[in-house]
Amino acid sequence: MTKRTEAVRVPDGEFSLHVWLPEKGSGPGILLIQEIFGVGDYMAAVAEDLAALGYVVAAPDMFWRLERDWTVEHSETMMAEAGDKASRFDWERGQADLEAALDRLRGLPEVSGGVGAVGFCFGGSLAYLLAANASGKLDAVVSFYGSRVPGLLDRAGDITVPIQFHFGGSDPYIPREEITKVEEAFAGRGNVEFHVQEDGGHAFHNRTSPIFHQPEPAARAWALTEDFLARRLPVS
Repeated sequence: MTKRTEAVRVPDGEFSLHVWLPEKGSGPGILLIQEIFGVGDYMAAVAEDLAALGYVVAAPDMFWRLERDWTVEHSETMMAEAGDKASRFDWERGQADLEAALDRLRGLPEVSGGVGAVGFCFGGSLAYLLAANASGKLDAVVSFYGSRVPGLLDRAGDITVPIQFHFGGSDPYIPREEITKVEEAFAGRGNVEFHVQEDGGHAFHNRTSPIFHQPEPAARAWALTEDFLARRLPVS
């Protein structure tokens, strides 16, 4: 599998876009949006999973204004440092960066067909906002347990792209009643799929982290993700 790093230029600088190519060398594009630990081993593992399905995957360095290409291990000791980065993240400029990364992905010569986005945790919230801000540029979005989503339901009407939500019903960071609010806000929308793994805690899909990973809900959610992408962002 081929991996390289591209640059995304914005008015006040540039940042890294880590790119993974599928075996055939081309395919639809997926913007992979990091969680709070940076574009590290976990994001690389997810990127490789998606590339194995035939997608061109690109993960932008969202914390570049705080520290370029920063990443830490998924552990209790690093939680505070990762949380500090997320607390200092500029969400307005970050959304503009994300749209710039999406445009850069769409312009890669290996991208053929549609383009989608997949985000986890911090990235799940950003994926939701990207769906609201740039639905016309996307063919599919998957948002995994974005903790800010319940507080951003005023943007629900702006989302016209097909979107799939994943939450853990036992997530200590996102109360179950908040998850229900999201489900109710999107009820009856033909472009929306909503899945709750009731036995899943926060970041249950993160197989690189013993403190988060839950194999059974992770496998169920990923199977749903693969099915959604196959339907909404097919690989020829």
